[in-house]
Amino acid sequence: MRSTLFNVAFDCVDAYELAQFWSKVVGHPLNDDDFPGESTAAIALPTGLHLYFAQVPEPKAAHKNRVHLCLQPDGPRDAEVERLRAAGATVAADRRNPDGTGWVVFTDPEGNEFCVLRSAAERAAGESATCDGAAG
Repeated sequence: MRSTLFNVAFDCVDAYELAQFWSKVVGHPLNDDDFPGESTAAIALPTGLHLYFAQVPEPKAAHKNRVHLCLQPDGPRDAEVERLRAAGATVAADRRNPDGTGWVVFTDPEGNEFCVLRSAAERAAGESATCDGAAG
């Protein structure tokens, strides 16, 4: 027997608004039955994984997340960094190196941390770095 990862859940102040942000990040829409003001929202990804957003009464309590997402863009990392800034993400730490390796750590509009790695093509072209155990 084994378990399969079904979703990644985000506790948040405004489920719909945060889901809207992440919809822009991953390029997939919210579920058809999600509307502003509801306490939950979700995004079904083509891989079968879901991003799930649940409204909670308390704000984020700790500075550092214990879990965060590492995203690998399908194009150049630096172009994705700019796209995510325009979508409302904030750079928390820029870990890019002069040789092109590295990653950028962001926070979403509610302070959840995530990072953007190099694309597969960029990684294939150079040596890899790490981001919390994931190839950067």
